[in-house]
Amino acid sequence: MTAFGGVEMGALAARTRALAVLRVRSRALAVALLPAAAAVILLVGGSTGHLVGGGWDVLRWVVSVLALLVLLAAAGVALVVARAEPAMTPTVTVPEESAPELYQMVRDLADRLDVPAPSAIALTPDCDSWLEDRTHPLHGPPPVDRDDDGLPGLGDPARRRSAVAAPVLVIGSPFLWWMRVGELRAVLAPVVAGTGPSAHPDIAAARRFIRGLDAAVAVASAGRRDPLSRAACAGLGWVSRLLLRSCRRHATEMERGVAAAAAERAQAVDYGLRIVAQEQVGLAYAGWDRLLTRVALPAWRMGRWPSRLDVGVVAALTELSRRDRLAEGFASRLGERPACDLLEEPGVVDEAVSLLAARLFHGGPAETRPDWSPVGWEDYPEEVVDRSWRTDAARLHRVLDTLGVRRTGAGTAPGTDGPTLARVLDHLTTPDPDPAPTLAPPTVTDADADPGTHPASGTAPADTHAPHADHATPHPAYADHDAPADDSDDLAGPVARRGAPDASGDGHAPHGDHAAPHPSYGDHAPYGDHAPHGDHATPPPPRADHHGTPADDEDDDDLAGTTARGAALAAGLSAQLAREEARERPVGAGLPSSPPGPGAGTGPDAALWDDRALPLLPLQPPRTGREILTAHITAMVCCAAMDTVGAAPGLDWLDGPALLLDGARTADLAPSVLSLVETGDPGPLRAWMTELGIRPEKPVRLV
Repeated sequence: MTAFGGVEMGALAARTRALAVLRVRSRALAVALLPAAAAVILLVGGSTGHLVGGGWDVLRWVVSVLALLVLLAAAGVALVVARAEPAMTPTVTVPEESAPELYQMVRDLADRLDVPAPSAIALTPDCDSWLEDRTHPLHGPPPVDRDDDGLPGLGDPARRRSAVAAPVLVIGSPFLWWMRVGELRAVLAPVVAGTGPSAHPDIAAARRFIRGLDAAVAVASAGRRDPLSRAACAGLGWVSRLLLRSCRRHATEMERGVAAAAAERAQAVDYGLRIVAQEQVGLAYAGWDRLLTRVALPAWRMGRWPSRLDVGVVAALTELSRRDRLAEGFASRLGERPACDLLEEPGVVDEAVSLLAARLFHGGPAETRPDWSPVGWEDYPEEVVDRSWRTDAARLHRVLDTLGVRRTGAGTAPGTDGPTLARVLDHLTTPDPDPAPTLAPPTVTDADADPGTHPASGTAPADTHAPHADHATPHPAYADHDAPADDSDDLAGPVARRGAPDASGDGHAPHGDHAAPHPSYGDHAPYGDHAPHGDHATPPPPRADHHGTPADDEDDDDLAGTTARGAALAAGLSAQLAREEARERPVGAGLPSSPPGPGAGTGPDAALWDDRALPLLPLQPPRTGREILTAHITAMVCCAAMDTVGAAPGLDWLDGPALLLDGARTADLAPSVLSLVETGDPGPLRAWMTELGIRPEKPVRLV
């Protein structure tokens, strides 16, 4: 688009659509006043002697009562729309005293773009950046810059001062650690440029109206017990949804115009560098996604949260650049200043963002406690990998005990009754003379669920910090974007499922001023500066079993191709996991949200969103019974390797837990384990163990 009279055409289109939204509001007000106007006409007609008679008197009373009811209902709806708290993204606020250089860079960028500077800066644990309006009274309005001017050319030619507070700039924390200063400035240019249209009164008023309607729908969706409240909420929801549907097309086009105007204004700022920086956006997302799903998630399940996730994404991307050609020119970037240097205490900020990521993606508590403690990367193999393997192996043997499986396997010495890998192999490979009784999940008594030592095995049970849910829906903001080009199989899986941000143009921020409605809102999608998460974000759909036990029909389909004993063992493991999680639940509901680090103001803004909806951004779908069984057998094999041939737990930045032998990563044993699980054939797994010298008949140490 081209500028017209010093104003971007996109900004003019956005204002036109904003006026259309405001006209919908005006029409709604006119409809609410229509019965009152009719009542006034009838009353005046009666007082002047024109509309007299019994029929007119009855009509006057009916219309007057109707007008009063409509006015009361309209006033109630208007009050809820004005007072309901809009959704707000949970972020880590970065005060100016903890990042003066970052604030100065953003202000310089705003001056260069000739737009108001953002009122504050916050970080989000995701690869995205956007503007967010936090001027609602319940949010605590950000400070208003008295020197900010309105959008030039729209209104007074003398560029009147704007009374609209600038939105908050939300930056994806992986960008700060992975990108260089120049790249970050180039990526933020079209985002910061969106503060110009945001300051225009018409656009700001239209956005407030849309956000209010969205919040009103959330209020109406809240459960009410008494019939009167239910009826009132039903009416509020119907009116709010009707108005949202009337505004939706205009609001969508308004945001497109704002994004187009911001992109056009930002073209003159580091345009060539922005093209290169967009490549780093996709690369950062690939490493961040893999780090969360493969590295952070196993730690979260063990009750530990990695305290340096952003440092980890740099290590993951460094490893990715070593394996692939995706990061060509990486070495030349190392000499440039990283954007995290703009923070006074990057370690404190990284810790706060890491804790917030655990809450958003896993639903963990808001602060450290005995069963929820931080873990450094140097301690990750011992504290997470080794512990998780031995915990799964202990759970596997406890379930075998409940199934009545003998404790001595083939080839074990007489009198040996410790937990061995041979016991597992023999149970899954020995033909079952009567498989029917083993198809049902085992009945577990209170003694089986007791967290104490199992009487049959004499070993301590699995850690009571049971793994939490394998998570379901990927971040909806990336659903329509294409994954970055990749010639390696290392990025298959989570990256292919979740996708990566669009790196093809300026409109890279799918939130805030550059967004289409966020899909998590369903029929009452927000627009513009609306936050995609918060108190009114739609929680994930309920699952049959939070720990990976799918519905009965799905579980039957998943285990249909396995042996009868394998299906029974998988069902027992799934039930045991569900019981362990039930003892742990709720993980983070109702906990206070205090800053996790010594830096004041760096804690997550969790007081403004609903802990009951955690996790807001679940990472993966629940594990199937086949996957649970495969993971437990793999853990038992790794324990046997560590205890018999001196293997060690390790951390692969892209694949997560790894088994190391003589300092090198062992070959993937997943195909061998799958052969045992699906067909009962132990041949490939025994050959793999023989090659490494692993002795399955030797007892292993469990947690």
